Amino acid sequence: MPSITSANLANAIVKLVAADALPALMGNLVMGNLVNRDFEPTLAKAGDTVNVPVPPSLVANNIADGGSVITQNPNLGNAQIVLNTHAEATFQIPDVTKIVAVPDLLKLYMEPAIVALAEKVETDLLNLATSFTSNSPLGAAATPLTEQIVDDAETALFNAKVPASMQKYLVVDAAGYSALRQNPRFSEYAKAGEAGLKALIDGNIGRLKDFYVFRSQFVRKSGTPLTTYNLAFAKNALGLAVRRLPQPLPGTGAIAEYAELGNFGVRVVMSYQPDTLSQQFTVDILYGAGVLRNSHAVQVRS
Repeated sequence: MPSITSANLANAIVKLVAADALPALMGNLVMGNLVNRDFEPTLAKAGDTVNVPVPPSLVANNIADGGSVITQNPNLGNAQIVLNTHAEATFQIPDVTKIVAVPDLLKLYMEPAIVALAEKVETDLLNLATSFTSNSPLGAAATPLTEQIVDDAETALFNAKVPASMQKYLVVDAAGYSALRQNPRFSEYAKAGEAGLKALIDGNIGRLKDFYVFRSQFVRKSGTPLTTYNLAFAKNALGLAVRRLPQPLPGTGAIAEYAELGNFGVRVVMSYQPDTLSQQFTVDILYGAGVLRNSHAVQVRS
């Protein structure tokens, strides 16, 4: 059995922090868990561009008896996402060895850092709502959402040839979610069955008009009158590209570990701060968000 040294203890602490970081981050994401995520464990730096291939369109030709096929030369589409965000959340722990003995202390330090990163990712993804212009926006500023608007959004995505097998999502703000939840057909079990009961008692809309409905505090709002840019979309409408950040230079007193799972990854760095006599932890992520298929989403304004 290897002896316990300050070196392997330090590495163990960073691994412990990294192991807790990613599951906590994923649990705080809404949009980040719905969009198309592109991750590779390759090193990158802020400003690099990720090329995400987009399938081409083909047409079906009727081949006559004895005829020959018509060769098509489709061009593979390409959506570029710039890794323009290096987000970090840093905290210090005076006595780092305590988190090894009392793991619950780690959660107290980690949660605020993880929530900060999740909020940044959510905000950047939802700010892309106004970039979707292929389909005409639905709804109007300062006007409550209705069942008809949700129906129109589903129809717009159907007409845009979003595959029926592809899951569709509707992310709205608190007011929009409340307006949909008060749909009269949700008020009685006889009208909406189990779904209405869950909306009335549990407060969860769940699925409506083929959309899985979610709410977020970070839905974009701007303009006068104040316009809320809710978003109805299929998974391939948006992309979130994540890449690895490099390890610290050896001998600089910093130790790093990667936490990577399910096309997502963060880096955890531990270093000593002599000014405060504390261990400093930085949880950071390099990513970019962009539009992949403009026709696969529609603005739903309220």
